[in-house]
Amino acid sequence: MTVEAHEETFTFQAEVAQILDLMAHSLYSNKEIFLRELISNASDAIDRLRFERFSRPELADDGERLRIRVAFDKDAGTITIEDNGIGMSRAEVIENIGTIARSGTAEFLRALKDDKRADTELIGQFGVGFYSAFVVADRVVLTTRRAGLPAEEGVRWSSEGRGEYTLETVERPERGTTIVLHLREGEQELLNEHRLRSIIQRYSDHISLPIVMPSEGQGDADDPPTVNKASALWTRPKSELTEQDYRDYYRHISGDFTDPIAHLHAKVEGRYEYTMLLFVPSRAPYDLYAQQPRHGVRLHVQRVFILEDTGQLMPSYLRFVRGIIDSADLPLNVSREMLQGSRALDHIRSSAVKKVLRLLKDLARKEPEKYAEFWGEFGAVLKEGIAEDYDNRAEIAELLRFTSTHSPTQDADVSFRDYVGRMKEGQDKIYYLLAPTLAAATASPHLEAFRKKGIEVLLLGELIDNWVVTGLLQEFDGKRLQSVAQGVPDFGDLEDEAEKEAAEKASADFAALLGKLKEALDGRAYDVRVTSRLTTSPACIVANEADTDFALAQRLRGSGLPNQPVLEINPTHPLVERLNRRQDDPRLADWAHVLYNQAVLTLGARIDDPASFVTRLNDLLVALTEAEQTEQAEQAERAGGTEQAGEAGQPGDTERTPQSAQSEQAGDAG
Repeated sequence: MTVEAHEETFTFQAEVAQILDLMAHSLYSNKEIFLRELISNASDAIDRLRFERFSRPELADDGERLRIRVAFDKDAGTITIEDNGIGMSRAEVIENIGTIARSGTAEFLRALKDDKRADTELIGQFGVGFYSAFVVADRVVLTTRRAGLPAEEGVRWSSEGRGEYTLETVERPERGTTIVLHLREGEQELLNEHRLRSIIQRYSDHISLPIVMPSEGQGDADDPPTVNKASALWTRPKSELTEQDYRDYYRHISGDFTDPIAHLHAKVEGRYEYTMLLFVPSRAPYDLYAQQPRHGVRLHVQRVFILEDTGQLMPSYLRFVRGIIDSADLPLNVSREMLQGSRALDHIRSSAVKKVLRLLKDLARKEPEKYAEFWGEFGAVLKEGIAEDYDNRAEIAELLRFTSTHSPTQDADVSFRDYVGRMKEGQDKIYYLLAPTLAAATASPHLEAFRKKGIEVLLLGELIDNWVVTGLLQEFDGKRLQSVAQGVPDFGDLEDEAEKEAAEKASADFAALLGKLKEALDGRAYDVRVTSRLTTSPACIVANEADTDFALAQRLRGSGLPNQPVLEINPTHPLVERLNRRQDDPRLADWAHVLYNQAVLTLGARIDDPASFVTRLNDLLVALTEAEQTEQAEQAERAGGTEQAGEAGQPGDTERTPQSAQSEQAGDAG
């Protein structure tokens, strides 16, 4: 059947137009990557065909050899990349090339602006690899037909990368995609067999599909030679593989051009047989915290790609791991639904998780500097495992790192194991402080007594830390975790008898003031009490014994968590001493609210009514200023009276009376 050509012109999505302009005019640091990206896309298309064959009988294996073909034509000035994979329909061409449905393009532009690394290293990571064709070509023609569609529903896409592209319906007997690059002036050195072979072997040798390329003069030979090794890297013996092989494969599956920080390659035999090749990246992918981040582990069955992981192969807290798991036991027609109750997959997942955690533990022990880099990128994600993975909670706890008061600059993260090893004699708890920022934590009054006693405190500033220490992880190595901002301070054997007696005396001496402050703060503070945890600040806020940590309650305001805290006052602070001496002060209630709100602010939390707080504080300052002015006026008046009396007693003014003489004698005696 002859297809009537019908050509339409479309405008690129705005961000795609920006990408194309960058490709054509700015990205020149490594032009060779265009071939790597297009071959990688072709490999993915063939993998998708293999997967769809299991659910669509009409796509059953027709015996055709799956392969990627690269060719060049010196006379025409073109390079062709062709695959016999899944292909695309007209709608898919528009969606995948004319527009970008996901955030990859925007993220790429942002990263390219902010990142100082070589520009072309970013292309694969953000899924914009197709556009790299315009680094070397001033016109690109893509012809494709989706498997399962009739020959007359082929699609031809073409563009010169200047904001528009054309689409026309064509007849294409074979499924798959052919991309023809019309090289721009100055790129003819790529039209060379040796040059193209070297690029393929450098960047795509690890691809398990055969990449064939006719020799010069061979034309469209039926059986062109294979350029790459064309074998699944994970199936090859580790003794045959180099570190460079692993790095190249990681870059292929991740799109990340940096080297992984660690990898594991294991073949497991026994009840279930499977191979895993997993990588820990050295930097976080852009979508690590996206609502639906992509999981980077792919499932293969007998070397055939089956599906991308959605959390069944690797738990969410290890979503940064990249790699493959190849099972010999699962059926080739396995579906996501079948995987839900698969004992084989449960076993594989459990084994993979334990091996990754063991890999991280070894990295932390043997290469702490590398582990510190890993922690900076993925630490917050790994902490999610405390909530998500009860079975491995102890192993994950060993891997956690925190800032603490042990380091003067708080720039060195410490583990629970480090902390326990430095605990003071008589200390039986691991102390921590939750705060919204590190600055708020380091300046917190809750640390004053702990600093004075030389007790180390972990400073926790990430939201996930709230969940880690407020119920999910209650102890480590037999030592209970204790917030320094919760409950009555208990220093145990670290507090001597004199300190205990002083605390008891203060409670008695300030009992009346405590009652009045508590009355003034009714409905806001659960209780008011004196404390030994403060040394320089007048007051602080702590959580009631049975309540959630106040910092957490403030940050989750509206969640229904109890947040009536306790106000603790420092009996040695001059302001608190003054309030105790002048309990008849008519503005005592205002002082109570100011102390309370100041304590809330130093906690890093928000106060309920900032305007009232400012008004109270200003009124108290004005009152103190007026009182000081009145006192100064009275002193001046007294000084003036004394001066007048002195002048009256000067020689020659008046006669001295017996009474004045007596007064002088009394003054001298005083």
